[in-house]
Amino acid sequence: GLITPARTSGGTRRYRADDLARLRQISDLIERGVNLAGIGIILELEAENDGLREKLAARPRRQRMD
Repeated sequence: GLITPARTSGGTRRYRADDLARLRQISDLIERGVNLAGIGIILELEAENDGLREKLAARPRRQRMD
C-alpha cells in the first residue's frame, strides 16, 4: 500500500520515475530501521507538507507577509 504502480492491460506493473524515487526512499527508511507502518506515516506527513508548501507558494506575496 506504500506505492501503487500503473498496470498494463496484461497486469504487468509499470513504474514511473517518481515511483522509483519513492521506492528508493522506502528502501532507505527500511535500512534505517523504520518499520512499514512508520514509513507510511512519514510518507503521509511529507505529502501533507508538500501540499502546504504549494498552497503557501500560491498565495500572493503581500498575503504571506501578514
